Amino acid sequence: MTKIRMTPDGTLAVPDTPEIPYIEGDGIGQDIWEASRRVFDAAVAAAYPGTSTGTPQGEGQRRILWRRVLAGHAALAETGESLPAETLEVIREDLVAIKGPLETPVGKGMRSLNVALRQELDLYACVRPVRYFPGIESPLKHPELTDITIFRENTEDIYAGIEWNAGTPEVQRVLDFLRSEMGVTKIRFPHSSSIGIKPISREGSERLIHAAIEYALAHSLTNVTLVHKGNIQKFTEGGFRRWGYELAEREYADALADGRLVVSDVIADNFLQQILLHPDRFDVVALTNLNGDYASDALAAQVGGIGISPGANINYSSGHAVFEATHGTAPDIAGQGLANPSSLLLSGAMLLEYIGWSEAADRLRSALASAFASGQFTRDLAPSSSVALSTQDFADAVITHIR
Repeated sequence: MTKIRMTPDGTLAVPDTPEIPYIEGDGIGQDIWEASRRVFDAAVAAAYPGTSTGTPQGEGQRRILWRRVLAGHAALAETGESLPAETLEVIREDLVAIKGPLETPVGKGMRSLNVALRQELDLYACVRPVRYFPGIESPLKHPELTDITIFRENTEDIYAGIEWNAGTPEVQRVLDFLRSEMGVTKIRFPHSSSIGIKPISREGSERLIHAAIEYALAHSLTNVTLVHKGNIQKFTEGGFRRWGYELAEREYADALADGRLVVSDVIADNFLQQILLHPDRFDVVALTNLNGDYASDALAAQVGGIGISPGANINYSSGHAVFEATHGTAPDIAGQGLANPSSLLLSGAMLLEYIGWSEAADRLRSALASAFASGQFTRDLAPSSSVALSTQDFADAVITHIR
């Protein structure tokens, strides 16, 4: 058997040789995937040496069967679609996948493929652990104080894509309804306004905050902080805050009482200030979709940039998960061996941990930390006094540390 399955008790059943789909991605996607795949395989081989029944001598007790699926420019060229139905079906069947960056045009064209994947597979939790690696330059005096795991709601908010363009008959109908049926008078320039809808539900908020609390308790982390803009958006962002507290009091009363769990909240703009001044006050943070988007990149900058920021999109109920490089496609450097694969590498470590292969995940993270501590960097992270490694040479360095 090569399929990962969700068991009735809510855990993953993972064979020794699971099939895991991958999307190379656009731009530098091919560069970082080729490098990262070699590192993933090396980490698995080092963590699980020996042989298992039916496998050739030397192949290792566990290994991943990588399956290429298409999305983005490669999919458009081969199938005429940016996100083929076959790709979604394969990921639905295999549960766990990994992807490089996919391009999203600004202000025109297709909706984000990343958002489409999250919504089609109901990957409601965007999980982004942010930590500092010694040796990497940071704008903070004490970047080592930043060790925060973000849980960003992934399917609601303005990312639902419900909006109408200014000057269209559709937006006029919405404006007419708001004014005549709902008594709205605060749209200052209705004739030139585009309109968007921001849905935030109790169910969507609770399942995200539940996942954040479960993660905190499983990792012996005390503080779960609800980040919101409820002082202005009383019923959407304010609802997120209120429903989070109600969930904690209803389902985690014992953990709250004995001090294993502390739930608090902070307004989003204050949070962006506090993570600079006192990042050590936060362990796990739960945010609505847009706030989580901003905060994820801001936190990544504190520890060296989005190039070393991993990410996962997970449905903890169905087991579906897509791990991803969180940065852009950087087409200007594609194919030149200049890209940093660290975001994808760390996302791969998250994947390995998610399927229960923690030993391989630990080896990968430790090897990456050793490379950084030894002064081995790609161009984006290399200090001016050091020699930058190419994408593949950096992967070779990490593999050396793994072994």
